Amino acid sequence: MMATKVKLTAQLRSETGKGAARSLRRAGYVPGVVYGHGEETRACKLEWRELEKVLTSVHWENTIIDLKMDDGKTADVLIRDVQLHPCRPEVLHIDFLAVHKGEKVKLEVPVRIVGVAPGVKEGGILEHHRMEVEIRCVPSDIPAFLEIDVSGLGIGDVAGIRDLVVPEGVEILDDLEGTICSIVPPAALKHEVEEAAAVLEAAEEAAEPEVIGRGKPAEEEETEEG
Repeated sequence: MMATKVKLTAQLRSETGKGAARSLRRAGYVPGVVYGHGEETRACKLEWRELEKVLTSVHWENTIIDLKMDDGKTADVLIRDVQLHPCRPEVLHIDFLAVHKGEKVKLEVPVRIVGVAPGVKEGGILEHHRMEVEIRCVPSDIPAFLEIDVSGLGIGDVAGIRDLVVPEGVEILDDLEGTICSIVPPAALKHEVEEAAAVLEAAEEAAEPEVIGRGKPAEEEETEEG
């Protein structure tokens, strides 16, 4: 199954810098840039509500976006970076990489587990170690996900990156010896939980209580990336 292609509209912008970026956000826009292929980087802005729909409805790391600018030009792009506010559910900045037909790109795609492991029926626990893998392919071959079948796994068995079902034209860039998932016995999982609890308890006991004195409160400075 190929990845979904979605549409977005953007407006070119000439204002740059932190002050201009904050003004855009207050007006309901997200500042961004489009770059790639040695072309001049183009600064743009997108309506937050339209962008939010895309970011929350698809796996954006491997989704080709048909980006239409207000000057009439369009480009197929991949989202390369989303800068989030550290405290609020707000996108501060977004980077788009222009992609060309027939030119290979590197990106991450999600892993989907299919089948029911006999080891789970026997009481084992399915542990998912990797949610995504890095691949390289042309834009038209980008898969929505890669599947891994666990229907043959018993307790103690492991399924790795080399066991993924990879479509023709797609190259896996991660180490093929990497683990995707495993079936662990309930006792092993319980031991891991107990160990984690013991480490946390020891850390809490070692921590000294914070001493809060009476003093002049420091002024808070708001900093945002542009």
